[in-house]
Amino acid sequence: MKMTQAWCPSEMQILPGPRHRTHMKKPLWIIILVSFIIVFLICAYMYPPQSSGACYIFSSRGCKVITDWLPPAPARELTDEEVASHVVIREILNSPIVPSQSPKIAFMFLTPGSLPFEKLWDKFFNGHEGKFTVYVHASKEKPTHVSSHFLNRDIHSDQVVWGKITMVDAERRLLANALQDPDNHHFVLLSDSCVPLYSFDYIYKYLMHSNISFVDCFKDPGPHGNGRYSEHMLPEVEEKHFRKGAQWFTMKRQHALIVLADNLYYSKFRDYCQPGLEGHNCIADEHYLPTFFNMIDPTGIANWSVTHVDWSERKWHPKSYRAEDITYELLQNITSIDVSVHVTSDEKKEVQRWPCLWNGLQRPCYLFARKFYPQALDKLLYLFSNYTTI
Repeated sequence: MKMTQAWCPSEMQILPGPRHRTHMKKPLWIIILVSFIIVFLICAYMYPPQSSGACYIFSSRGCKVITDWLPPAPARELTDEEVASHVVIREILNSPIVPSQSPKIAFMFLTPGSLPFEKLWDKFFNGHEGKFTVYVHASKEKPTHVSSHFLNRDIHSDQVVWGKITMVDAERRLLANALQDPDNHHFVLLSDSCVPLYSFDYIYKYLMHSNISFVDCFKDPGPHGNGRYSEHMLPEVEEKHFRKGAQWFTMKRQHALIVLADNLYYSKFRDYCQPGLEGHNCIADEHYLPTFFNMIDPTGIANWSVTHVDWSERKWHPKSYRAEDITYELLQNITSIDVSVHVTSDEKKEVQRWPCLWNGLQRPCYLFARKFYPQALDKLLYLFSNYTTI
């Protein structure tokens, strides 16, 4: 055995002496000790220790020294559906987007009906025609519009139920309509309670000159994170890849295309991520896109959303701002945040923080904010010119 041969020279040096056996006087304990070491190392080679403490007996680098001797564990063989999906996704991500003379941002509004802040958005869009398109998905009633920027921008909509896959279906429906315009290069999902925090020019440059998509994504080991995972998602979706995040995203065109192209991973969340299923309250719009991008392009997303939401009250729904809450200081405080924060839902309540990096530089995290009550419109209109000076 190689191990024994490697130790033979050392054994010879430890036990020097004349060749005549009649004159050899070797302490028995040395022979026993050397034999024990050899046996011990052979066992360690055949059955490497699992704990880090045991590994450091052999090397300060830990178990890696021992496990490196062993052949790597074979990777799981992909299913036919996974192979086909990976090929399509890789081809889309590697295909360059056709340059446009007038690249635009698609602003996609997911709303039950009319948009209470349409006048504010009208002020935001005014003077920037040709740099944006608007799409409205109204799930309950046909909206009434007061701005020319929203006229005839309603798409075919369907009912949306909070917490169910219909929310993801609505997002995909908006993306499908927006992708029909080849000039749309970036896609922003907004709710009826969202407002802009900066001028159009600032937001346009922030998104169009970014090399990533802003999709929220973090690992939550608690009951409202990985506690919602179902093993029925195997083998395609493993628990170690399961992630959580806010649904309000912005994404570049390649990412919008692969979301529409995906059926494999989407079907797993459609079938096994539902409120009340298997005793879990799995919310599809909080897990599908974060998990999907964590699996197929983890370095292509920011891991935080550019839409600010205040979860400090630790309730099922985020804090909502009434008219009396709207002040210049509130908006300034939101726009000064440059660190993304997530809190896990387990007993540890671990706070995860990382800087908001825009092309490698730390920048303000948020371009939009929610949730605002409709009666806050007048105050927001009054303050808009002041807090959107950039």
